[in-house]
Amino acid sequence: MIVAIDGPAGAGKSSVTRLLAERLGFQFLDTGAMYRAVTLAAIDRGVDLHDEPALQTIASKIEIVFDGEEVFIDGKNSTTAIREPEVTRSVASVANAPSVRSYLVDLQRRIATQGDFVCEGRDQGTVAFPDSFCKIFLTASPQARAQRRVEQLNSSGKPVEFEAVFRDQELRDQQDSTREVGRLMRAEDAIELLTDDLSLGEVVGELERIVRGRIENRTESSASDAE
Repeated sequence: MIVAIDGPAGAGKSSVTRLLAERLGFQFLDTGAMYRAVTLAAIDRGVDLHDEPALQTIASKIEIVFDGEEVFIDGKNSTTAIREPEVTRSVASVANAPSVRSYLVDLQRRIATQGDFVCEGRDQGTVAFPDSFCKIFLTASPQARAQRRVEQLNSSGKPVEFEAVFRDQELRDQQDSTREVGRLMRAEDAIELLTDDLSLGEVVGELERIVRGRIENRTESSASDAE
């Protein structure tokens, strides 16, 4: 079973989907971290972020491993590095490369054959897993999303100004919603959840309620078909 959760940057997808996966007994797949990993690897290698063949080569050659909340690239813990502002500003160039997206979406699908997953990103319900049994579009106001990002960076010892984060976020939103491949959009059958006035626990609880309801309906439907 695949739970596909999409939404804009700063909506809190990574935090809540990881906790949701734990509650459901599912595995968690942070697809955004995969694009960030390729971006970081390209920056470290001095590769032109508009050189699509070079980016595709990097995507296909590096080893990305998830271990709980940590992300390793070729054996190196890159959990913090992939969230650096430079990576955040540059990841859209990598995400816009059709061959990179094609490779990573295929990789996501192959990973998801290994069990039940909660997958989060920008195109999980529309491109990667259009047939997933439960699709959720997680969002929040631009101001709330920017403030969360500021708090996240400040807590990691990298103080930033709200205005700078907000400007970067506006640019990212525009890029995500207009790119030719993997465009950020809500799937027609996705449930939208606005998280502005909800705590982390409340968001996870609401998502769990939605997913377990879908699982119950699916089980009842299967039982009915078998009769």
